[in-house]
Amino acid sequence: MTNLRGAFLLLALIAAPIAASGQNPNPLTANAKVQFGALSGFVVRSAEKVPEGLYNFRPVAEVRTMAQLFGHVADAMFGMCSTAAGTKPPRTGIEKETAKPLLVAALKEGVSYCNSVYDGMTDPKGTETVPFAFGPTPRLSVLYFVVSHTYEHYGNLVTYMRLNKIVPPSSETAPKPQ
Repeated sequence: MTNLRGAFLLLALIAAPIAASGQNPNPLTANAKVQFGALSGFVVRSAEKVPEGLYNFRPVAEVRTMAQLFGHVADAMFGMCSTAAGTKPPRTGIEKETAKPLLVAALKEGVSYCNSVYDGMTDPKGTETVPFAFGPTPRLSVLYFVVSHTYEHYGNLVTYMRLNKIVPPSSETAPKPQ
């Protein structure tokens, strides 16, 4: 039941900009930012919630540790959002960090940086292409890829947390309204 509540909350957050699109001159950009905000919040809360002693956990030797996943997500935020902005990434190499405080701070900084890119984006600007891993790609498509890439690795983190009996943030019971 809790998973359903999380899913409905996420859908409501995604649907709000679409419903308001008649009033918003940039509904596609607004929707991408809402999706990024919801998901990046789950990732940051996961990084904060996982005990530092579990940052070296990995279910099998062939996959990243939790620390490497948090660092990889932060690196990807900086890399992809800077690509969408047409600039160089302000930070790289975060995946090599292992300390929880540094990784939490890097994730928060990555989220803040991406939010600044989303804030500077418009739907028309989002149609301009930039060089990307798949060839010339619209800026807004790169920003949506940040969302899908983060979803992919949040799924890894959810599995790692569940294996360690930690309830992921997206499955926590929502606080009751006061």
